Amino acid sequence: MPRLPPSVARGSGGCNAVVQAEDTKMKPEERLLRDLYEPELRGNALAELSKVPLLPFLVCWLYIPVLEDLASSISSELIDSVMVLKREMFKNLAPLMWHSFGSIIILLREILSVYPALSPPTLTACASSRVCNAIALLQSVASHPETRTSFLKAYIPIYLYPLLNTVSNARSFESLRLTSLGVIGALVKADDTEAIGFLLQSEIIPLCLRIMETGKELSKTVATYIVERIVLDEAGLQYICFTVERFFALASVLQSMVISLAEQPSARLLKHIICCYHRLTDHPRALRALRISFPEALKNGTFDHCLEDDPVARNFLQQLLDTLAAPWDEAPDSGPGSAVGGTPHVGPGSSQAGPSRVRR
Repeated sequence: MPRLPPSVARGSGGCNAVVQAEDTKMKPEERLLRDLYEPELRGNALAELSKVPLLPFLVCWLYIPVLEDLASSISSELIDSVMVLKREMFKNLAPLMWHSFGSIIILLREILSVYPALSPPTLTACASSRVCNAIALLQSVASHPETRTSFLKAYIPIYLYPLLNTVSNARSFESLRLTSLGVIGALVKADDTEAIGFLLQSEIIPLCLRIMETGKELSKTVATYIVERIVLDEAGLQYICFTVERFFALASVLQSMVISLAEQPSARLLKHIICCYHRLTDHPRALRALRISFPEALKNGTFDHCLEDDPVARNFLQQLLDTLAAPWDEAPDSGPGSAVGGTPHVGPGSSQAGPSRVRR
C-alpha cells in the first residue's frame, strides 16, 4: 500500500472525504493499524483486532509501510494488548506463529533490540515490558508439542541466554530473567529428552546456578525448578555428577540457599531444593558426598513449620533423611575421567523405582 500523507493517516486537516475514500480501499488490518496509532480510536481498534486472523495482521504490520514510524509506535500495543491476549484465546497460536512468515522474526527483533541495554545496564521499564511480552509468546511455541522440536533446532533459546546472564537487581532486569526462565521451564516441563540434551549442551546449568544464588525469590524458584527437572532426567543426573566441579557447584548453591531460607523461609522454593537433593541421592557417589556435606538445617527441624502445609515436601524430606541415614554401601567405581561418576542405584529413592521419578 502506498504511504499515506500524515494528514490523511492521522485524520487531521478536515479531509473527511479523502479519509473515507482511503477507508474503502484499505484492508481491515491496514485500517486497524492506522486506528491503533490514534489514542481516541485505539480502544475500539483493539476490540476489533481480537477478531482479526493473526497471520494477515502480522504480515501487514511488518511489511505494509503505512507510516515510517508506525511499527515502532504500535509495537508495544501490538504485543502487549493483542498478541498476549491471543495466546490465551487460541490453543493453536504456537503453530500459527511458527509457520507464519515473519512472525518469529518480529519477536526475535524485539529481543535483540534490548541487547545494547544489557551492559552497561540501561534497560528501561517500558522496553523490558515489551520484550517480556514477546518472550511470553515464544514460551507458547516452546511448550507446544508441534513446534517444540523446530524451536530447538532453530536454536531460539540461545537468544535468551544473554538476558539470563545479566546481574542487575533492577526490576526491569529481574522481569527479563524471570520471563526468559519461563521459556526454559516450558521446555523442561514437557519431559522431552531432546530438550534436556539441548539445554545441557548449551550450558544452561551455570546460568541457572547464578540466578539461584543472586536472583529474587520467584526467579530463584523457577531456576531451581529447571535444575530439578534436568536432574530428574538420567542424562541430566549423569551430567551433574560427571565431575567433582559440577556436583559441588550445584551442592554449594543448594546449601547456601538452605542457609538463606532459614532466615526467610519459602515453602515453594524449599520444596524444589529438597527434590534436587532427593534426586542426587540416586547417584551413589553423590549420595556419599551428601552424607558428609548435607545442610544441618534440613536435619534439625528448622523448616518443620515452613512445610507443615505441604505433605508432599515433608514426605520427600523424610525419604531423603532416611536415605542419608541408611548404612553406607560402597559405590561402584566410576571409571576413568569421572570424578563423581557412576551408575544410579535402584532403591527406594531411585529413578528406576520410587517417588523420585514422580513428576511435579
